[in-house]
Amino acid sequence: MSLKIKKKFKVFFEINTRWSDNDVYHHVNNVVYYSYFDTAVNSFLIEKKVLDISNGKTIGLVVETKCNYYHPVAFPDKLTVGFSVKKIGNTSVIYNIGIFKKNKIVAEGHFVHVYVNRKTRKPTKINPRFRDILQKIHA
Repeated sequence: MSLKIKKKFKVFFEINTRWSDNDVYHHVNNVVYYSYFDTAVNSFLIEKKVLDISNGKTIGLVVETKCNYYHPVAFPDKLTVGFSVKKIGNTSVIYNIGIFKKNKIVAEGHFVHVYVNRKTRKPTKINPRFRDILQKIHA
């Protein structure tokens, strides 16, 4: 991975493509990339203990995504998802995300989470501990 790309992303997550990721054109279908985005970001948040998907009072809802595709990938490729925080709002976060195969960028986009109360689905402020973790990966 080039030094320029490494500076853009702060966290890296390995993903193995699955047989079911391929479509009839024998490459990973475009919608699957969004699953990779979601998996990388949420795995990080769970690992940092700022997201409890089963019992937490606050959950993140995806309100916007975008992806530009540069090169196709297919099962059984091994991918690296890099991401960083672009912007931290009061209740939302914009993540920049890149997907790499053998250090070559194959897709790039963004992912917006709005954090809401699990029961009411009303936006809730990002707590100080969570904000601190996000600041550490802000680029």
